[in-house]
This record gives sequence, C-alpha cells and structure tokens, in this order.
Amino acid sequence: MDKWVYAIQKLIDFIDDNAIYNPSLSEISKQVGYSPYYCSTMFHRVAGTTIKSYMAKRRLYMATIAVRDTKMRIIDIAIEYGYSAQSALTRAFKDAYGCTPVAYRKNPVPIPIDMVKISFPSLHYNKGAKTMSKIVSPFQMISYIPAHKYLGVYKRSMTKNGEIWASHECDLLTGLVSSINSHPLVTAHTAGWKWESGKRSYFYGAGVESDYEGDIPEGFELRGEFEGSYYLSFGHPPFDFATENEEVMKRVEDYAWGFDPKPDGWEWNDDKCQTYQCHYPEGIGYWVLRPVKKIK
Repeated sequence: MDKWVYAIQKLIDFIDDNAIYNPSLSEISKQVGYSPYYCSTMFHRVAGTTIKSYMAKRRLYMATIAVRDTKMRIIDIAIEYGYSAQSALTRAFKDAYGCTPVAYRKNPVPIPIDMVKISFPSLHYNKGAKTMSKIVSPFQMISYIPAHKYLGVYKRSMTKNGEIWASHECDLLTGLVSSINSHPLVTAHTAGWKWESGKRSYFYGAGVESDYEGDIPEGFELRGEFEGSYYLSFGHPPFDFATENEEVMKRVEDYAWGFDPKPDGWEWNDDKCQTYQCHYPEGIGYWVLRPVKKIK
C-alpha cells in the first residue's frame, strides 16, 4: 500500500496544479503509469473520495476563495477555474453553500468550504527514505498581537449540519473556519486554550478584526475584544508529522507551561488574553503563544 500512497499523492499534486483545466481520467492516470480504472479504484481506497468528486471540490474551493478575496468578475472567475459558464459556477456554488457567488461576495458569511487539499505530510519530507530526526530543543521569542476578537468553537454542540467541537477537526468545522476572513496574525485554524476557574479548556477557530460584525456560524462564539498584548512564543521548526508530532508537541507544551517569565521582567496576561496554538508541521512547525505583560 505504501507505493500507492506515494502514487496518490502524486495524482493529488497533479490535480491541484491542473484542476482548472478539467483533465480527463486518462490524463490523470498517465502521471503514475497505471490504467484509469485501477487509478480510480486506488484513489478512492487511499483518499476516501473519487477523483471526479475531489477535482470538482478543489475547483469550487479555489473559485470560492477568488470570489471572497479578489475583485474579479464572477464570469471571469468561472472561466479561470474551468467552468463552462457563469451559470455552471453559480449552480455548483448554490448546491454547496445555499447561496450564489454574487450574494456571498456582498455578504461573505462563514460557509463550510470544501475541500482543502489532501496531503500525506510525511511524504513531502521523507520521500520514502529513512532520514535523521528533525526534533530539536524548542526555542522562545517575543511577539506582539494587536487588539482583536476571536470567532471560534468553545463548547461541543449539535448544529443543523452535524456535531462540532473544538478538538474534532471534521470537514464541517474546518470548512467553516476556512471561510472566515480572519485576522492577519491570529489566522484561520489558530486554536488555543482559555483559563476558567483555574482550568485550561481548548478552543478552535479564527481571530477576526476588532470591528468584526459578520455572521456567527451555529455552534461558534464571538469573544473579545482581547487587548493588544505581547506574547512569549514557544516553538519548534517544521518536522515530520507522521513520526515526530507527538514528541514535538510534548516538548513545546512542557516548555511553555513550565516557563517562568518573571526573571525576564514579565508576568502572564492570561486574565486578559487567550493562549494560542499554531500547528502547521509542514510550514512553520508547532507554536504555543502565551500572553505576557511587563511587571510594574
């Protein structure tokens, strides 16, 4: 099965680069040298979805982001992302999200965007060969996050589209978070912990600007305003998720929760601000950001 995981990742990368051109199953299967039927069967077995469905969802995902983040005309977006006409994009958009692209652009409420790119993280770093561990000692730095609010899931709840909770990164939850026009520093999928009655509890969502007045998805809460604050950032550089994630997270969190900032003239600012968690093994690694303030 290992060789097929590599083959499917190669197909996924090809689809991502070429989805807007609507490549045929024959063209896609040529990337790994197997028959279209065999590729289709193994893709579904490894990735959990069909090639046709995955490609359609990726095209819609890219088009949706363009509708939200650019000023391109809807008809131009439709053409750019491989739709036969504006009506074809509108139909796909409405079937997926319940509204038209024009309506969404006028009022970009959070929607369950699907689908983010499927990735098998360890393949991009090990390439099938045994490599030396990338685990190092965590390090620390000081950073500043200006005032903001946070739109996220703090409690387990049942919504009309299914159950969501902070530690369950299901397609529904991650899709909704992906659609939020997030804060430039407390970005979408930034999770974290809050302190209540001396106990830590977990949350998941996205930071938003202090003047955010958009919709609040079912099961989400809008909290804040959290004041501008300095943060002690405890981190580890990019690592292999498949083999090193548990150890990296333990090292960083042990360092963050056990650190005493007072010798450096700081004290924790947990009563005013939230602690944040950034977990992107392939990109920036793993970080825990704890708010601090100068000791008076």
